Amino acid sequence: MTSAETDATSSPDATTGAGDATSSPDAAKGRALDEFGGTIGRGQVRTIRAPWGASTVTRVRQAVVTDLRARDLTEQTIDEAEIVVSELMTNAIRHARPLADGCLRVRWKVRGEVVELEVTDGGGDTAPVPAPAAVWVSSGRGLRIIRSLAHEWGVSEDKGAQTVWAAVGGPSRRRAT
Repeated sequence: MTSAETDATSSPDATTGAGDATSSPDAAKGRALDEFGGTIGRGQVRTIRAPWGASTVTRVRQAVVTDLRARDLTEQTIDEAEIVVSELMTNAIRHARPLADGCLRVRWKVRGEVVELEVTDGGGDTAPVPAPAAVWVSSGRGLRIIRSLAHEWGVSEDKGAQTVWAAVGGPSRRRAT
């Protein structure tokens, strides 16, 4: 990890995903921490290991929004990031497996007004592709929503893990795959 990164990882108790904010050096200096133990609005990169499960989506979404607001990004970028991270996490929980430790890895990187969000899971039986447009279906719109909000998005795979990422607020330095 470089000095420009802040790695906010949950405590060893992965069932809660909450770190002990009172024992952190940042807490001792009076810096605000989120429930995952990460310093809000600090560093270029944030990473959370979130417990596998639908109830985690709201908690991670709130952590992302709080962090981005502390960075004074535009409300449009924050709103788009909120929707995209929710869809990425929901798709991972619905269509894939957790990582070996039973978690998802959620990472976001902020460069100027661009926010690159990614969710890494243990992969699934099918590749993530947007579903065809259909008026009367009750699900299957997640990647189409991401595609409509993100400047670019893509999927990468690496040794038992699959990462779906999207950039909002402008182009990232990544290339869609």
